[in-house]
Amino acid sequence: MATAQPRVKGQEVSILVLQNNVPLTTLGDIRSFESEEMLEILREGYLGETTDRRDMVYRGFSGRLEMHIENSTYLTFRQAMVDKARRRTTGVRVNIKATLNFPGGPRVRIILKDVNFGPMPLTVGNRAEYVTVALTFEGESTQMM
Repeated sequence: MATAQPRVKGQEVSILVLQNNVPLTTLGDIRSFESEEMLEILREGYLGETTDRRDMVYRGFSGRLEMHIENSTYLTFRQAMVDKARRRTTGVRVNIKATLNFPGGPRVRIILKDVNFGPMPLTVGNRAEYVTVALTFEGESTQMM
């Protein structure tokens, strides 16, 4: 009987946001992170055939990141993203690197390259809660190392 292999927990996942290849490690305490490859199935039916033909198209990646902010670095980052969107600055590229540390020793890095962000809400729930930031993002290229 095979023994169960330990799975990766959140405590073994680290997230690093890079801006212009410079780590922004003080961006905040990451509460949750999700990323998905956006694949689409194409279907086409042809006369004389009894079923559709299928193919796949890669549409990039998307994801969501939720965190608490520790200092004003996030606000600087947020302004840099607004400036990038308004074409006020050049050369600003953001990569997100997620490192998965498997209990057996292997380490896999997922690098989401040239990330583009959607709405950037900053939430203050009440006086007893930490300030929370939720970021949605998309991009074109994922690399695993």
